[in-house]
Amino acid sequence: MIEIKTTQLVSQLATDIQDILDIAQLNSGDLFVLGCSTSEIVGGHIGKDSNLTVGTLVIKTLQEKLTPLGIGLAVQGCEHINRSLVVERSLALKNQLDIVTVVPALHAGGACSIAAFKQFDNPVEVEHVTAAAGIDIGDTAIGMHVKFVQVPIRPTYTEIGGAHVTALRSRPKYVGGPRANYDLSKI
Repeated sequence: MIEIKTTQLVSQLATDIQDILDIAQLNSGDLFVLGCSTSEIVGGHIGKDSNLTVGTLVIKTLQEKLTPLGIGLAVQGCEHINRSLVVERSLALKNQLDIVTVVPALHAGGACSIAAFKQFDNPVEVEHVTAAAGIDIGDTAIGMHVKFVQVPIRPTYTEIGGAHVTALRSRPKYVGGPRANYDLSKI
């Protein structure tokens, strides 16, 4: 295990989230997905060393960045709960998301899912979301929850603690043929 400094974790995560927000150009009402292995952050193996303290910090940091912008947060659980996600009930109802019955546990859902359940106002689990962007801390595979077409983002910090960090944004599909125009300035 590695020692995680709280201030460093929060600072690095906040920087990476801001990088994603700057590049993805999200709007109020958009959805942001988090996939996170706190086990990997603390230098352990995914699913084996879950850390609720780290999960709590991750969720708090994300909420502080996203909530003022009106961006919804969806927190992906692990494969033991079929990668279902914690969201606010109001978000699930507004977006007609399929609510499922499960409550995350430390080794069946993960520390970030538990932290989201504790920190959200009225949390529910949903089966699937289609987010505009997201961050993957610890190689948890968030791609199934990010809108097609997905574009990788390289945030400032590619490691937080012992966890590898990647991110995705989405863009509208290009449609048409050889005469199609994709540049709004040419209209």
